[in-house]
Amino acid sequence: MTEHFGNRFPQFYITTPQPCPYLPGRYEKKVFTHLLGENAVALNNVLTQSGFRRSQNIAYRPACDGCAACVSVRIVVDEFEPNRSFRRVLARNEDLNGEEKPARATPEQFSLLRAYLDARHAEGGMADMTSLDYVSMIEDTNVMTSVVEYRSPPASDEEKAPLIAAALTDTLEDGLSMVYSFFDTSAEERSLGTFMVLDHIRRAQRKGLPYVYLGYWVADCRKMAYKMRYRPLEALGMNGWERHPA
Repeated sequence: MTEHFGNRFPQFYITTPQPCPYLPGRYEKKVFTHLLGENAVALNNVLTQSGFRRSQNIAYRPACDGCAACVSVRIVVDEFEPNRSFRRVLARNEDLNGEEKPARATPEQFSLLRAYLDARHAEGGMADMTSLDYVSMIEDTNVMTSVVEYRSPPASDEEKAPLIAAALTDTLEDGLSMVYSFFDTSAEERSLGTFMVLDHIRRAQRKGLPYVYLGYWVADCRKMAYKMRYRPLEALGMNGWERHPA
């Protein structure tokens, strides 16, 4: 970090133990720091490459006693080849228009998020999110971030194209980091969660960025299993980033 920040080292803190959201019966602790000031962008780059995730102006990573189940993973963009299943998902969503926009919260986005949380994560940590909480999630940031909005064709020329999915995405010096994404859960046939990952791979390719960061993978957590579908994948371990075995 000396190269990026000179003598201004970030201050790190440890949270108190909380119930683990991934593995029942376990508790998690996190180490975190604040992404503030003129060094926020560089710090976010370094920390993401070191296995941290971002939430608003905080970068964090698990620091659990006796557990290392959370593994940071990223897709190797230039070597990715969509399989038949992925090609079908891309074909089903050819009609969608994806547009990268500044990190500004809108009522339309929040309405979609609320429906998504109620349908998929009614008992999760974000279940009680308010519109003000959402504004903070999107706009309280000092790093290079944006919202990618995905819209389906309008029913008529007079109607606005409906928002069907969205992703809060950081742009790093070596990739795109998918901070949080949500979608219309009633459109099951579209596989929108999968499509957004595939679309971010294409966006990274166009930008000349080598990776798409997917956050943490936990081997014994079913809801994390989808991340193993995107090959080749690198995982962060004791020896740095290494190719995850197929």
